[in-house]
Amino acid sequence: MKREEILELVKQYHAEQFAQQEFVPGKTMIPFAGRIFDADELVTLVDSSLDFWLTTGRYAEEFESKFATYMQQRSCMLVNSGSSANLVALSALTSPLLKNKRLQRGDEVISVAAGFPTTVNPVVQNGLIPVFVDVELDTFNVKVSAIENALSDKTKAIMLAHTLGNTFDLNAVKAIADKHGLYLIEDCCDAVGSTYDGKMVGTFGDMATTSFYPAHHITMGEGGSVLTSNPLLKRIATSMRDWGRDCYCDPGCDNTCGRRFKGQHGDLPQGYDHKYVYSHIGYNLKVTDMQAAVGVAQLKKLPMFVEMRKANFKKLYAGLKQYEEYLILPEATPNSDPSWFGFPFNVRENDIFTRTNLAEFLEDHKILTRQLFAGNLIKQPAYKDVEYRVSGDLTNTDYIMRNTIFIGVYPGIDDVRMNYILSVFGEFFNNIH
Repeated sequence: MKREEILELVKQYHAEQFAQQEFVPGKTMIPFAGRIFDADELVTLVDSSLDFWLTTGRYAEEFESKFATYMQQRSCMLVNSGSSANLVALSALTSPLLKNKRLQRGDEVISVAAGFPTTVNPVVQNGLIPVFVDVELDTFNVKVSAIENALSDKTKAIMLAHTLGNTFDLNAVKAIADKHGLYLIEDCCDAVGSTYDGKMVGTFGDMATTSFYPAHHITMGEGGSVLTSNPLLKRIATSMRDWGRDCYCDPGCDNTCGRRFKGQHGDLPQGYDHKYVYSHIGYNLKVTDMQAAVGVAQLKKLPMFVEMRKANFKKLYAGLKQYEEYLILPEATPNSDPSWFGFPFNVRENDIFTRTNLAEFLEDHKILTRQLFAGNLIKQPAYKDVEYRVSGDLTNTDYIMRNTIFIGVYPGIDDVRMNYILSVFGEFFNNIH
C-alpha cells in the first residue's frame, strides 16, 4: 500500500471518529481549555510515524523554523514540555560560557508567587534564590514598582510569566533589567500570540519559553520551546537540551563541523570524539518527530486560534461587566493585545457568597473552572523547606489565592456555548438577591 493511500484512509477515519458532538446545555461539559484539531493533525502524525524516525527529525526542523518566524525570533529549540523549556532557559544562564555574567549558586532571581510552579522551580533546581514580589489585582501581573525595591547585590535575573496571556509591563521591566544588567526570561507558555507595543511577547527578554500542552494555544500533546535571538544563548540552550554535549550535529548526523576528531576539550585526550564531549550538566529533553508533526499542522491554525481567543474574551467581558459589584474583571496591560489563555476574575470579598460558591455553581452546570494555579507558591507544601526571599508584602497574591478563578476562552467555545455560560452567571447572580 502506498503512503498516499494510507493518509487518505486517515482522513476518512477522522471524519468517522471525530464528528462534532451536539451541545446539550447543562449536560455537555465546557472545559476551560482543550485541543482543537481536524484531519490535518492526524495525517501529519501518521505520515511521521510511517518514517519510523522516532526522535527529532524533519518535522521538528520545519516547526522550529516556522515557529521562530511567527514569534519574531532568530531561533527556536523544541523541548518536551513548557516546564522543560523553563528549565533549559534558566539553566542556560548558569553556563561557564557566559563567564562573569553566568548565574551561580546563591544568586537571586526575581519572580512572583502568584503563578505556575515551573516558572520558579528551575531557579530552585539550579541552587539560586527566588525573590518573590506582589502582583496587581486587575492584570494579575507583577507590580513593577516592587521589582526595584527587591533588588540586591545578588540579583542577577528576572523570570516572569505573562499571566494567562496578559503581558506584564514589558517596557518597564525591560528598562529595569537593562539598567541593572539583569537577564530577563519571558515565560510565554500561556501567551503565544500576545503582543506588546505591536511586538510579539518573548522578543523583549534574553530568552522566552512556550508550552504545547493540550490546554495551550497550539498543542503537540506534550511539548514546548525555548526561543532566543542570541546565538550564544541558543548554543548553550541546545547543549542543555541535548545531554549537555558540546557537539551540535543533529541526531543521526556525524561530523557536520568537519572537526570531530581534531579538538582538545577539558582534560580529555587530543582528538577525543566530539560527539561525546560534554560542556554542560545537561538533560535529554527533545521531542519526538511525531509530536512536532502535530505541531506543524497546528501552526497553520494558530492565527485563527489567537483571534478566536480574543473574541471570546471580549464576549465574556461584555457579558460579565454588569456584575462588577461582585467581580473584579481582568484588564489588559496598557499597550498590550493579549492572546488570552483564560478569563480570570476576582470575587470581591462580600457577605453573600465566596469564590467556592460560584465555582461550584459553574461546575454543577458543567462549566469547568480553575484557580490561578498555585495561588501563593510559598504556602504550597513543596516550598516549605525552599530558601527564598519575599520583598515587601504579598497582599494581592494572597487575595488571588483566596478569591480568583478563571474560565475558558479557547476556540472550542462557540456562540451557543458562550451564551449558555453567560446565562449560568445570570442565574447565579439572580439567585443571590
